[in-house]
Amino acid sequence: MKYLLLVSHGEFASGLKTSIAMFAQDKIGDVIANGLKDGMSADDFEYHFKQSIAHLKEDDRVVILADIVGGSPLTTACKVLDELGYLDDAIVLGGMNLPMALNAVVMKDIIEGQEFVETVLGEASAALKELDVVSDEDVMDDDI
Repeated sequence: MKYLLLVSHGEFASGLKTSIAMFAQDKIGDVIANGLKDGMSADDFEYHFKQSIAHLKEDDRVVILADIVGGSPLTTACKVLDELGYLDDAIVLGGMNLPMALNAVVMKDIIEGQEFVETVLGEASAALKELDVVSDEDVMDDDI
């Protein structure tokens, strides 16, 4: 089994998991979310993270998405996964957003390796756009 692990500061990871469920309810059992809550120590986060992945089996694999590369949630999660022997086969990506997470959960069992990474990161960056908002007033001025 391949799991999608979401790690973040605050409630971002759990909120993202809730949003993923709106689009891919059938895959939500493969998603584990952990957030470093305000006032929580890194040791407390480590404990909760370990508890959330305790059911993983030796042959399970993980894809980790984090809000910030180098942040405490990701570095702690990687430390734990390394200790448990899951990090060598893991894919670790930072800067998560909803398109990235949604594509990761849908594609994790379909494509592998660098193709997976390029697809997921491509979708994540393609979603970043400025919306050019046109007011009704601007439309009326153009019609005159």
